Amino acid sequence: MKTLPACLLLLLTASLSLHAQGPQPPNPLIDYDGFMANAAAVGKLRETHRVSEQDFLTMAAQPGTLIFDARNDAKYKMLHIKGAVHLDLTNATAADLAKVIPDKSTRILIYCNNNFLNEPSAMATKAPPTSLNIYTFNTLYGYGYTNVYELAPLLDIKKSVLPFEGTLVSTPK
Repeated sequence: MKTLPACLLLLLTASLSLHAQGPQPPNPLIDYDGFMANAAAVGKLRETHRVSEQDFLTMAAQPGTLIFDARNDAKYKMLHIKGAVHLDLTNATAADLAKVIPDKSTRILIYCNNNFLNEPSAMATKAPPTSLNIYTFNTLYGYGYTNVYELAPLLDIKKSVLPFEGTLVSTPK
């Protein structure tokens, strides 16, 4: 029975020690409040910039429109919408984005794993709140790209009319 009070005393001491350190110093390169404000603005814009599969195809065929794939390199190589420009956003900077999309007024079409069913290796479903579309839309907007449109529906990749390319696409013999 003496171990329980000793454990409680140890936890209380550790808790008081952490509390005594006070608030952590600010980091000007991490702005959670700015992220939340950006997400609120993006949420309103995003609702008017989600498009059907057919509208995605129509817009993609228009001059000056870019299809953007922000998934990792391996997933992109396996399978992506034909003609998509690729940049893994996990470590991308403003300079990286400017190389791929130099004009911030470019119309950009985005999609992610969570738009497709039946391709678990190249398009593995993520938890809905962590969908790459959400991250990509927020990131592009945060860097000043506001002409972004998102593929809205959940599509069976085997029935989709979108053209795909990559190592998983079988080539006719």
